[in-house]
Amino acid sequence: MSVNTMKGSIPAGGLEGMTVLVTGGGSGIGAACAARLATDGAAVTICGRTDAKLEATAEKIRAHLPENCGGSIQTIVADVTIEEDVARIAEKAAESTGVLDGCIANAGGGGGMRPYHLQDTEEFLRVLHLNVLSTMLCVKHTTPLMVKAGGGSFIGMSSIAGHITHPYFGAYCVGKAGIEEMMKNAADEFGSRGLRFNSIRPGFIATELMDFIPRDSEVYESYLRNTPMADVGRPEDVAHLARFLIGQESRWITAVAINVDGGHALRRGPDFGQFVEPAIGKDALTGGVPKP
Repeated sequence: MSVNTMKGSIPAGGLEGMTVLVTGGGSGIGAACAARLATDGAAVTICGRTDAKLEATAEKIRAHLPENCGGSIQTIVADVTIEEDVARIAEKAAESTGVLDGCIANAGGGGGMRPYHLQDTEEFLRVLHLNVLSTMLCVKHTTPLMVKAGGGSFIGMSSIAGHITHPYFGAYCVGKAGIEEMMKNAADEFGSRGLRFNSIRPGFIATELMDFIPRDSEVYESYLRNTPMADVGRPEDVAHLARFLIGQESRWITAVAINVDGGHALRRGPDFGQFVEPAIGKDALTGGVPKP
C-alpha cells in the first residue's frame, strides 16, 4: 500500500486480534485513538458518560474502517472515577478474548482556573479525581488482564501542562504530572511481566475542549508564539503515537513521556491571564485580594 506520510496517510494493519480499552473515547483525542487502533485491526472498547455521543462516534468509526481490516468498536457508558464502573469496562473490553492487550487512559479534564490561593478545594479534588484517580483505577483493573495476555501496553494521557508551567490551571497541572509519575512507577512494578507504561504529552490539540479559546485572542496567540511549528495539533497527531506505543513496534519502550506539541515544550506555557483577570482583578493574579 503506497502512502504519503506527509499528508497524514499511514498504512493500516498490525493489531489484528488485539483488544484495547480507550477511556474518554467519545470525542477528541480518545475518538481519534480508537479510530486509529480499529483501523489497524484491534477490537476497541470506548467508554464515556454519554451514550449518544459514544454511539455516534462508534458509528462514524465503523463507517470508515477498511474492508476486512478485522477491527471493531464497542461502547460502554461509565464514570471512570467510580471503581465499580472501571472494573466493569475492563471486563467488557476483554470479553472477546478473555484478556486485554492495551489501555489508553485518556479520560480527564480541567477546571477551577484560578491562582492557588483562590482555588476551590472541592473543585481541586474533582479535577484530581478525574485525572489521577481515574488513571490509577484503570491501571488497577487492566493490569491483571494484560498479565494474563502475556504482556501489554498502557498509555496515560498527560499534557504539556504536566511539565511546563501553566499558571492558573490549578489541579490540572498537578494531575498530569501525577499521571507521569504513576506510569514510571507502574513500568517498574510490572515490567518483569511484559507490561509497558508510557505517557503522552499533547500540547494544544484542536478539539472541542479547546474551542473555548477564541482564535483571535491573546491566549491563542501565546500558544502560537511559543510553538516553533507555529500551529496547533490535530487529534490524529496524538493517535498515531498512541498506535505506535500500543503495538509491538515499541516493545522496548517503557517509562517515558513523549511530547506531541510542535516543539512547545522548548519555550513556555500559555498566558491565560486574559481570561482570569477580569473575574478576580489584576492584583489577585499574584496573591493579592480578589476584587469584590
